[in-house]
Amino acid sequence: MALKVYLSGEIHTDWRDQIINGARDLDISFDSPVTDHDASDDCGVAILGREDSKFWHDRKGAQINAIRTRRGIEQADVVVVRFGEKYRQWNAAFDAGVASALGKSLIVLHGPEHQHALKEVDAAALAVAEHPEQVVQILRYVLTGALP
Repeated sequence: MALKVYLSGEIHTDWRDQIINGARDLDISFDSPVTDHDASDDCGVAILGREDSKFWHDRKGAQINAIRTRRGIEQADVVVVRFGEKYRQWNAAFDAGVASALGKSLIVLHGPEHQHALKEVDAAALAVAEHPEQVVQILRYVLTGALP
């Protein structure tokens, strides 16, 4: 059984690489949003033209990024959403909600400092992990039934 896993959320740490490297021996394909922050922010104006208003600049980028995000979540068997420590990731919470609404298997990844703030998101998830290696162990168990 192969799995398609969409890795959503913060882009400032290497958590995606840790999961992908840890799952190298598993039959999993990974997808994610564009993680180059500048490219993600500026894709709309780079492709569709300059905007004088920051609102429309951001909106163009958000809408183009949404095409990739929607496709990734819709095609995924499992969606992993990481909430980082440094920034509030409203987009990550939105992605978790979309995944939940679509009935996707949702794994939420965050530290204990976010337990209260993310209690509703955590309640929608099938698993809440604190470390990327726990996500790898969940995926390994799902595919093989093997415990760590």
